[in-house]
Amino acid sequence: MKRINVHFFSATVLLLSSFVFSSALKAQGKAYVIKDAELYRTIAHMDSVCFDAFNARDLKTLSSVFAENVEFYNDGGKVTNYQQTMESFKKMFASNTASPLKRTLVGNIEVYPLKDFGAIEVGVHQFTHVENGKEEVGIFKFVQIWELKDGAWKMTRVISYDH
Repeated sequence: MKRINVHFFSATVLLLSSFVFSSALKAQGKAYVIKDAELYRTIAHMDSVCFDAFNARDLKTLSSVFAENVEFYNDGGKVTNYQQTMESFKKMFASNTASPLKRTLVGNIEVYPLKDFGAIEVGVHQFTHVENGKEEVGIFKFVQIWELKDGAWKMTRVISYDH
């Protein structure tokens, strides 16, 4: 019997769930409704903490937002763990010293509670940087799984797709 790649299986389940849920809502003509305003504000704040640090190239703050057991899935790359993800940010920041890297949300995020764990954040974001003297803009979808542990919110799973 073949051994299933747990990372691939987890990412596939999360990604398919987000597609199915999003497609079902669109088919039903339902708009996203915030179910827990406090949770929404908390996750929106944590998203800002993460990406304000990204935009400022603040690796120390950025690294504090990710859980040590993070799995980062990127359809334009590969699955990375905490150390690989931090190394990727470090290289990205070092190679783009002359041009600003910037992440901006497109529209609003959606936040769904995960009972006894944390929350799911779904959204679309734009990344901008200058390459060969020309501004490059990419708009991508994402799913981020947040865990509340010992009073701290950390991202445990990140799926970046539609590159």
